[in-house]
Amino acid sequence: MRFTKMQGCGNDYVYVDGFRERIEDPARTAQIVSDRHFGIGSDGLILIQPSKRADFAMEMYNADGSEGAMCGNGIRCLAKYVYDHGLTRKTEIRVETRSGIRDLRMKVKDHKVYEVQADMGRPELAAARIPVLAEKEQAVDVPAVILGKEYRYTAVSMGNPHAVVFAGPVEKLDLETLGPEFEHYPAFPDRINTEFAEVTGPDSLRMRVWERGSGETLACGTGACAAAVAAVLLGKVRKDQVEVRLRGGVLKIFWDRGADRVWMTGPAVTVFQGEIQGIE
Repeated sequence: MRFTKMQGCGNDYVYVDGFRERIEDPARTAQIVSDRHFGIGSDGLILIQPSKRADFAMEMYNADGSEGAMCGNGIRCLAKYVYDHGLTRKTEIRVETRSGIRDLRMKVKDHKVYEVQADMGRPELAAARIPVLAEKEQAVDVPAVILGKEYRYTAVSMGNPHAVVFAGPVEKLDLETLGPEFEHYPAFPDRINTEFAEVTGPDSLRMRVWERGSGETLACGTGACAAAVAAVLLGKVRKDQVEVRLRGGVLKIFWDRGADRVWMTGPAVTVFQGEIQGIE
């Protein structure tokens, strides 16, 4: 199987060109290639597929083989892949995902894409649609007792479910302990991605993320969007444009509240290409 490993802010995926390769069992393949000791090493697998509704379709699988609906860092790298590999000459494309069609705008230098702005869609705040079991219509600043300590979370879906927790300084948090507790908290029937954020300025956040099915990752694009939306809702930032600093890099998030769309701008990088055997 031929592949390309790519990363956006350290959120790394193995990409396979579905126009040329056929993967019989993508869930099992994701588990094999994601293993950082016996495989290629990644946060998951992304297949670039034909689409009847858009320019391309994205299928993504987490490291544990579960299928994801959307990945902000992953879709930016998909845009770079299709342009750099000559699958398109357009610098603005549309990509079909399980959470809807997304628009992407690419910035090119020396015939290669180096940065992508992605339309991340409308933030979903209705608890029942995220889904979150909540007493109110929206789960904003809701208490949760984890290991005997009260935290407060705001639930946002950006195509996949997120719980944003403002609990700084985030670098001192034990995510290996806290992450699984939030992921499997009873209020989240489909599990949840959890963003632990702290305010570092009037328009900036620092964030760490625990992704369901993958554990702590260096970055999460949809998670950064959810954190920015939660910060605006709670009045923790001054403007609707927020810089989110993750362990893997910086993402710029703009919540266009008039159109109710979230835009994310960040890097897209090719790490290496190769072939792997033993995929059945």
